[in-house]
Amino acid sequence: MLHRRGPVADALTLAKPGITSMVLVATAFGYVVGRHAYTDWMHLALVLAGTLLVGAGGNTLNQYLERDVDALMNRTRNRPLPTGRVRPVVALIAGIAMGIAGIAVLGAVANLASAGLGLLVIVSYVLFYTPLKRITELNTLVGAIPGAVPPVLGWVAAGRTFDRPAVALFLILYIWQLPHFLAIAWIYRHDYASAGMPMLPVVDATGRRTRVLVVLFALVLVPVSLYPAALGLAGATYFVGAFIVSALFLATTVAMGVSPSDKTARLVFRASLLYLPLIFALMLYDAIPLQVP
Repeated sequence: MLHRRGPVADALTLAKPGITSMVLVATAFGYVVGRHAYTDWMHLALVLAGTLLVGAGGNTLNQYLERDVDALMNRTRNRPLPTGRVRPVVALIAGIAMGIAGIAVLGAVANLASAGLGLLVIVSYVLFYTPLKRITELNTLVGAIPGAVPPVLGWVAAGRTFDRPAVALFLILYIWQLPHFLAIAWIYRHDYASAGMPMLPVVDATGRRTRVLVVLFALVLVPVSLYPAALGLAGATYFVGAFIVSALFLATTVAMGVSPSDKTARLVFRASLLYLPLIFALMLYDAIPLQVP
């Protein structure tokens, strides 16, 4: 049964507003931490406009390439392309146009480094991660790269360089995504299996590797989350808060490791959604002022 929706709703679905919103928040976070009290809010708005176009373009192209497998999964079969509400050629042209426009905006209002990072997001997400989802369970390791770039994009758009604080911001987002997406893949493993997509919980028949990796990545996230404090990017309040938040998140993954089920996987997923804004808030609250770039 086809669901009739308007063109605006279909355009939003193609842009994946949930993911795009997270990208914008992460970009704004990197920018504000980079400039701290000297944030140029109008400039930030323009940077976010370019980032929005990059994110929406990449997500649209992802759905263009995955329209066949989306039609096979319960959670995606009602998207605009599988249902025929949007023609593939329209999505292809719109995705390319938005991606190019977003990169151009970033280059014009910020710098070539941020434009290059915008290009990296699209290329790694669309040309590498998307096809790898059909080939190998290691796709999540690649897919986490475009997801970890936005705070670095905001950082360099604020005039910073690819320094150790930029690496710290990247690592937090990169490692965080691994247990986050493995929990999602576990919850929807039957959907992925029906579409022939070899996500780790699909090919891991016993679930042992999935459980071990979810806990391992959350364990690695503890010291990684403390790295900004070690670099002098944030103070003692952030250090203590980040340790507590990371330890609590680790506890939810241990629950999944000990008793794997959809219930414990959803616990990890929900905890991951709380983890990132808490870490962002702690760092923004306790950020140590940096010299204006």
